Amino acid sequence: MPFSNLVLDTSHDVATLTLNRPDSLNALSTDLLKELIRAADVIGGSGARTVVVSGAGRAFCAGVDIAMLSEAIGASNEDEQYAAFELGSKMADAIESIPQVTVASLHGYVVGGGIVLAAACDLRVAEQDTVFSIPEIDLGIPLAWGGIERLVREIGPAMTKELVMTCRRFTAQEAKAARFINEIAEPGEAFGRAHQIASTIASKPSLPIRVTKAHVAEILSGDATRDDAATAMTTLDDPGSVSARETYLTQLSERS
Repeated sequence: MPFSNLVLDTSHDVATLTLNRPDSLNALSTDLLKELIRAADVIGGSGARTVVVSGAGRAFCAGVDIAMLSEAIGASNEDEQYAAFELGSKMADAIESIPQVTVASLHGYVVGGGIVLAAACDLRVAEQDTVFSIPEIDLGIPLAWGGIERLVREIGPAMTKELVMTCRRFTAQEAKAARFINEIAEPGEAFGRAHQIASTIASKPSLPIRVTKAHVAEILSGDATRDDAATAMTTLDDPGSVSARETYLTQLSERS
């Protein structure tokens, strides 16, 4: 089934997932949320090694579509309201569950649910003039969609409470200082830099990369029971891992 609100390309080692509602600054409508969930499943089953997540036009994502929020608030019964509010959580969980490494390319505005989407990605690059904000409380609702959990994980409880409770705008420089983003890029260069990072990771053997992503997720969820020795042994016969190891040892021998 084709996508109407995003553009997905999984034909290369670095897949690209682009929110494509530029006229609405890529606001997260019901249809876009559903397509993101479906796209995550497509990516997971593809041969891509990494993914760059970006937004078309002037912004990465302006947050929840106000029309969707109005429909949720005005729903005729609580089941419909719950389903509407839960959809964003399903989207963020789907993006976070993509087995490949995801790199978010951020520019323009990154607002509310857009911040949750970015937080669901593994790595983040933002242009220096990117504007971040979390206005949910000004809208009379708490930040949902697993946003609090993800922000506490990335920037800590005190900064999460400040940014969510004050609803103030903050800069890429502040986001970098809070360790929410990995790098700051010049205007117009976030996608290129995100693609470079994704390409570097894609060039590595895929099995230990996926193991590393899964291991970090386990630790963050409180599961520290992984057997590292057994895990390392799974790479001994993996063709990609064997090739990388042989190349590294050959280069090391040549340098010595």
